[in-house]
Amino acid sequence: MTHASETPGKRPLTGGKVAAMFCGGFGIIIAVNLTLAFNAVSTFPGIETKNVYVVSQAFEADRAAQDALGWEVETTLNADTLRLAVTDAEGPVQPRIVSATFGRATTVADDVVPEFSWDGTAWVAPIAAGRGNWNLRLEMEAADGTAFRRRIPLRVTP
Repeated sequence: MTHASETPGKRPLTGGKVAAMFCGGFGIIIAVNLTLAFNAVSTFPGIETKNVYVVSQAFEADRAAQDALGWEVETTLNADTLRLAVTDAEGPVQPRIVSATFGRATTVADDVVPEFSWDGTAWVAPIAAGRGNWNLRLEMEAADGTAFRRRIPLRVTP
């Protein structure tokens, strides 16, 4: 004898099935969260500076010295060339490049050090940049020894 609410050939929804669905759903959520957390931690580039307080004490003075140079920085990026032009009120400036790193904003896996050469008005480097967002982290030095630091966001569009 079957009950009116049961359909022949179908099994009823029991507490055990509901518990299994509940555990399975939360298991998927936990697995995805753990995967994302692992990837976030494994691609984190690390500490930018060892003592933030000490760096912060000189921040305003460093920024004022950089602003006093009066430099304008213009970058041009296409699929195979990065151009970095620095100018002041008198025209093109050829600062010494202390360090330069070109890479993605989200990971250090694609970071490269551009090999800049001076073309008479700007620094030019061959770069293999695919589509998307990129950063140029740059430290230059003026003739008087003033440090000039910038992070320049760049984008390659198709």
